[in-house]
Amino acid sequence: MNQLLKKISWMTLLIPVISVILGLLCGAIIMWATGYDPLLAYSSIVQSIFLQPYYAGETIRAMIPLVLSGLAVAFAFRTGLFNIGVEGQLMAGWFASVACAIGFDSLPKFILLPLSILAGAVAGGLWGLIPGFLKARFKVHEVISTIMMNYISLYTTSYLIKTFLFTQGERTPTIPPAASLASNFLANLTQGSRLHWGFIVAILAVIAMWFILWRTTMGFELRSVGFSQDASQYAGMNVSRNIILSMTISGIFAGLAGAMEGLGTYQYMMINATFTGIGFNGIAVALLGLNTPIGVVLSGALFAGLQTGGLTMQSVAGVPIELIQIIIALIIFFVGSGYVVQWAWGRFMGRRHKA
Repeated sequence: MNQLLKKISWMTLLIPVISVILGLLCGAIIMWATGYDPLLAYSSIVQSIFLQPYYAGETIRAMIPLVLSGLAVAFAFRTGLFNIGVEGQLMAGWFASVACAIGFDSLPKFILLPLSILAGAVAGGLWGLIPGFLKARFKVHEVISTIMMNYISLYTTSYLIKTFLFTQGERTPTIPPAASLASNFLANLTQGSRLHWGFIVAILAVIAMWFILWRTTMGFELRSVGFSQDASQYAGMNVSRNIILSMTISGIFAGLAGAMEGLGTYQYMMINATFTGIGFNGIAVALLGLNTPIGVVLSGALFAGLQTGGLTMQSVAGVPIELIQIIIALIIFFVGSGYVVQWAWGRFMGRRHKA
């Protein structure tokens, strides 16, 4: 029995690794078939990230919202819920943080910056609370309600910007320096990248998810509800409260991702004609990271590296940047096809032992 559990555990860890390798291999085949040099393309990505400070800084910067979005999805999944509304919660947090920074621009930095970050977290949490309440009170499936909440957030934030914070270029005014996460030190260190202090927030969020789920009584209840609502209710746990709490905390992580974009990367919020894509990418990050804090960090680093390195792949090897999205989609496909990957690996190892 112990050997079986150990085998399953190793296979669970191997599936994401194999999926990444297969995704990159398929991407290389596509490049070769369309007349591009895959070795040159992939080597340009590696060299830019590890040898060029600017792209290294941009990779870490891109990781910040991806990791936070991944944590939002992973936290909900660990408690038995599927939060598809990270995109909407992110935009709610983005708007709230920027609006707070602009509305209270006279406050000193040591008050305004944490207040603006908190505003983003609270807005994301409230946006996650609504589908959590609908699930707990009326049994509305969270996948449906969170998808609808994405569209409500998209058009509500655009309306609020147009009505109250509109400026030229269809965006809000730039936030005051007192609310900015940008750093001249980090910019100089990475030769002008947009890396900002938000990476500290992401690190703290990773620690917070681990601590809440695996080191607190509340986390034990949340995970228990995720395993079995009926058994948890029989054990005396308040299932409805835990569902609402889980979606709220998940929304807080997503709201922080939006705040990092508003206070760090962009310093403003634009009127969105479409979704940012960060929240949806967070689903892929959580899936590849096996819904674990350290896994989310590693998969966020991979996705950010591919997205940032794709720019040098285009300039050095001439490969269209859209191919990066194809490679990411292939990786997600192979992760989603984990049973097939596991079956193929088992057949391969079986034949190897026979030989």
